[in-house]
Amino acid sequence: MDPQQQGAGATQAQPRPQPQPGDSSAILAVFLTFIAIVSLILVPSSSSVKSSLAILHQIPEGHVGVYWRGGALLETITHPGFHLKLPLITHYEPVQVTLQTDQVTDIPCGTKGGVMINFEKIEVVNRLRKEYVYETLRDYGVQYDKTWIYDKIHHEINQFCSSHSLQQVYIDVFDQIDEKMKDALQVDCTRYAPGIEIISVRVTKPTIPDRIRRNFEQMEEERTRVLIAIEKQKVAEKEAETSKKMAISEAEKNANVSKILMEQKLMEKDSARKQEEIDNQMYLARQRGLADADFYRVLKEAEANKLMLTPEYLELKFIEAIADNTKIFFGEKVPSMILDQRLLGNFLQEISRNTSIKGSAYA
Repeated sequence: MDPQQQGAGATQAQPRPQPQPGDSSAILAVFLTFIAIVSLILVPSSSSVKSSLAILHQIPEGHVGVYWRGGALLETITHPGFHLKLPLITHYEPVQVTLQTDQVTDIPCGTKGGVMINFEKIEVVNRLRKEYVYETLRDYGVQYDKTWIYDKIHHEINQFCSSHSLQQVYIDVFDQIDEKMKDALQVDCTRYAPGIEIISVRVTKPTIPDRIRRNFEQMEEERTRVLIAIEKQKVAEKEAETSKKMAISEAEKNANVSKILMEQKLMEKDSARKQEEIDNQMYLARQRGLADADFYRVLKEAEANKLMLTPEYLELKFIEAIADNTKIFFGEKVPSMILDQRLLGNFLQEISRNTSIKGSAYA
């Protein structure tokens, strides 16, 4: 063996140095750091792998962070913001706790009459209460809404359709489906998943077979014609009623005017009657006054004549009357008639007696 081969053999015979424990820890730390950087940079944000590999993660506003470790749900609930977790060991999911709208599409159902219809879209506005997040996800998982909203709405719609006719589902009670679905969902959620709150349900008009749809359109046209005829009849009745009211109002107005005029005439007649009564009373009073005056005058004249018509005065007047008579009567009894004083006295007494009787009658 030459000297070079001996030197090479000696070199190969020397033992290799053993690695130190500190070197392995450093290598592991570098490896883990490399994996963390790769998970934060290279893994897409929507990937479920990132939720396991990421150390630093973000919970968006309106959500809470829920964590699983080794497949077991943790009671830890985090609020919006940045948080730390163990990579590969701990898995997280952001769970929305604000209002969300779940759209359930293509829901076939059969009516009581056997007609198949399809609800193209039903929207369910719901919210998961923050204080019930752990219990809800523990019992029903992250896809809790599939159990209590998507699958439940299919069931309730089919139950509703099977107990109603096409006429009722499509027209008569369609406006009640929203509230009925909301109540049905909320009853079961309150009983089995109290963290789920159903806010509202919006149901679109179902799709029905074309042949039946055309029949409904014809029925609607006929109904529209009937409604138009009814409305025209109502308008005619209203016009007739309005005309009647106007005629009644006009008649009442004329009657009131006639009544006022009649009352006015009656008042005028009454006033004229009262005026005539007053005039009559004035006339009677005036005539009574004149009569009393005449009576008083005649009475006074009678009294004056009684005092004045004495036998001597009457004899004087008789003589004057005889003296003024230019006629001459001849006969043997004429002188005795003219000159018979007894006959003259009787005549004068008769005149005085008659005058006294008349005065007594006036008194």
